[in-house]
Amino acid sequence: MRLWLNRSTDISLRDQLTTQVRLGILCRELRPGEKLPSTRELARRFGIHANTASAAYGELERDGWLEFRHGSGVYVRATRPVLPRTPELAVEFKLDELIGELVVKARKAGAAPGVIRERMLRWLEMEPPGRWLVIEPDPELREILLTEIRAAVGFPVDGCAPEDCARGDVLDGAMPLVLPSKAAMVRTLLASRVPESEPGAPTPSRAELTVLQVHPVAPALGGYLPAPAGVLVGVASRWEEFQRVARIMLIAAGIPPESLVVRDATKPGWKRGLAETSGVVCDAVTCAELPKGCRAIEFRLIAEESLGQLREAEASY
Repeated sequence: MRLWLNRSTDISLRDQLTTQVRLGILCRELRPGEKLPSTRELARRFGIHANTASAAYGELERDGWLEFRHGSGVYVRATRPVLPRTPELAVEFKLDELIGELVVKARKAGAAPGVIRERMLRWLEMEPPGRWLVIEPDPELREILLTEIRAAVGFPVDGCAPEDCARGDVLDGAMPLVLPSKAAMVRTLLASRVPESEPGAPTPSRAELTVLQVHPVAPALGGYLPAPAGVLVGVASRWEEFQRVARIMLIAAGIPPESLVVRDATKPGWKRGLAETSGVVCDAVTCAELPKGCRAIEFRLIAEESLGQLREAEASY
């Protein structure tokens, strides 16, 4: 079996060894019962410490891929492991199995090992994005957007501040999202992050920035207004701007300021008095934290049209 060990990566030599041996077994390059090189021979051949080779073999033995025969050596087990020890190993096992099947089929089609490796690396470089990334500087607003989007889409959804985009891994595999007010700033930021490719080299895919459309406030509250005279109406959110805008809109709709109970959900005791209101205008995050018995009037920031566009994008990928 041929092995590649890359010393310029952050993946440990031990992990590189265990992964390649598992793939060798799955793609039938290493047959059941086949004897493997000793740890000393492996260390000498690849210029690694014998303890590294021993630790890799030990891990593969514990996971059920190899067996140690006393006085004889290390051998591929006659049967593959069935029950990985952890959920993480179960995912790794399934991925290795799929890759092994791919390699077997590629070899049957006449592809040399070097060609298979080159094409796999090329596909990884051109891998389409598989998660949404909300870029928003205000942490409270960002959490509201994440909550709304996660409830509407199937892909994973992460969030970050604009300055976090400077980290090399933040944008990997991500489809960036932003509110209209931040779109110009984030576009400039992302444009400065596009790497220069070597001539003839594949360019990693970068999904275009998606600008989220905001839900109009008046239609969202229209079904609850005008409120009956003499009732208390609550407003609750961790986002200060939400509190401010909701208060202005409710007063403009004819609710007296003294009939409003405005609560900052980041403050201690913020739930006090909300149970006595006829309803609480709140965001998607605060809605789940309201006192029991409160009537939630949840206001969604993102327009349904935008959420529909995200679902369509997922379907296309």
